[in-house]
Amino acid sequence: MRILLLCLLLVAACGRLDQVGRAPAFSPLEGSYQHNAMYSNPIPESTEPDAASDASSLWTGGRASLFGDRRAGRRGDILTVVIEIDDKAEISNSSDRSRSSSENMGIPSLLGIPQRLNSALPAGASMADAVSATGSSSFQGDGSVARKEKLTLRVAATVVEELPNGVLRIEGQQEVRVNFELRELIVTGYVRPVDISRQNEITYDKIAGARISYGGRGQITDVQQPRLGQQVADILLPF
Repeated sequence: MRILLLCLLLVAACGRLDQVGRAPAFSPLEGSYQHNAMYSNPIPESTEPDAASDASSLWTGGRASLFGDRRAGRRGDILTVVIEIDDKAEISNSSDRSRSSSENMGIPSLLGIPQRLNSALPAGASMADAVSATGSSSFQGDGSVARKEKLTLRVAATVVEELPNGVLRIEGQQEVRVNFELRELIVTGYVRPVDISRQNEITYDKIAGARISYGGRGQITDVQQPRLGQQVADILLPF
């Protein structure tokens, strides 16, 4: 068992040995949804007579016209996602509970039996108060949560799929490498074409099923993270 565990640790370590002395590699775009959407065949334009007459006009409503709608609406189109998160939450709870009880039970007269028993009991004992019990409990708890998050980003996303109901599935990825640290921003979700502004932008709060990830990988991130052995110990150790 120990040999197997050691082999697994060696394999996990060897997978990162090739990054020693090198900057983090970018994620390849080939084979991704964005790549496939960009290189897919476009939907053919309408060839009706009115479309042919519009081609000779200066005021056509096509996408290439001066007054045309250039908002993303088809697979392969690009739009800008504006992320401006400024959340603040404060929760404070306080509870106080107290309880006190007292019970007395006695048999002062029962066919003369208590009086006969009193003579046999030690000095100071009496059947007048055969059972006496008291109890008290108290509880007090306080809790508070304070959280504040602020994030302002802009990223270009690609329409990777047009759903049958007209909703667009978008996916955007941005990677910035500074020295040996790579910052990565990923945005995915579903948007309605009507929510896209005339500037071809959409805010994050209009993205259904939004998945926004902003993080990094590289030497600085590795130093800030605990080692694998420490993470495993934190999970397995009961104390």
